[in-house]
Amino acid sequence: MLLGEHAVVYGAPAVAIPVPALPVEASAAWSGSLARQDEISLLTTAVVDTSVLTLGTDGLHRLISAFRKIAGVRETAWVDVCVDCEIPFGRGLGSSAAHARAVVLALGELFGRQLDDRAIFDLVQIAENVAHGNASGVDAAAVGSPVPILFSDRVAERLSVGFDGVVVVADSGVAGKTKDAVELLRQRFERAPESRMDFMGRSADLTYAAVKELTEGRARDFGSSLTAAHELLRGMGLSTDLIDRLVDVALDAGSLGAKITGGGLGGCAIALARGLETAGMIARRLEEAGAVRTWSAPLRRCVDDGG
Repeated sequence: MLLGEHAVVYGAPAVAIPVPALPVEASAAWSGSLARQDEISLLTTAVVDTSVLTLGTDGLHRLISAFRKIAGVRETAWVDVCVDCEIPFGRGLGSSAAHARAVVLALGELFGRQLDDRAIFDLVQIAENVAHGNASGVDAAAVGSPVPILFSDRVAERLSVGFDGVVVVADSGVAGKTKDAVELLRQRFERAPESRMDFMGRSADLTYAAVKELTEGRARDFGSSLTAAHELLRGMGLSTDLIDRLVDVALDAGSLGAKITGGGLGGCAIALARGLETAGMIARRLEEAGAVRTWSAPLRRCVDDGG
């Protein structure tokens, strides 16, 4: 997520990008075991705790049930699914959505079904809603896009990019608490209803301004919008001391802008660099400041052709 965290749940726009450095691959095969009651088994290489794995399995069962209906699979089938996921869970990086999309594509290949983009999105959302409650859909859309997207009213629009840059992603090492953050905001909005409209309005203004800056190639202004978005989220109590420190370090190291990303109360920070050399220096500084690992996501100049 570049902009629009939390506000997107209430209908405001958001901007997100894919992170090619963190791939997810899934394979599905007919099971050799007919004795079990479950139709599907899940094996993942990701290190997750029991609660996350249970949520993932529950979402997978809902997903395969819906897949059978959408794909017209009538016969009972026992399937083994293996997922190789390099995205750390609980970091606000869309791991559950990427996980679900990989499984959907693997099932489609196994059953010989061609699913259109909308069907894939709907299936991923089924698993996402189990994992997150009322998922906005932005993660489900972003993990299937090769370019940045603007997500609004459950519709993803591919964005043109007017400059070359690099988004450095820094893992704080602390799992985010999306559900806690959502509840924190909900309670705050109940206590002060006007704060909800103010938050959504400011978030939407920043997001639309950033889209214009991104497409027009105004990298420095785009970076400033990212930093302003961090201040908005921090003011709502969604950041942490460590994330704030990582943001400050990134800015001191030459980042054009930096912010928290994802649900908040932990997770990752992101920083915008103009080139690979600066991105590398920022990544080193972030790791020295406490980030347990970093990745890079390219922002490449491109013009959306509607394809």
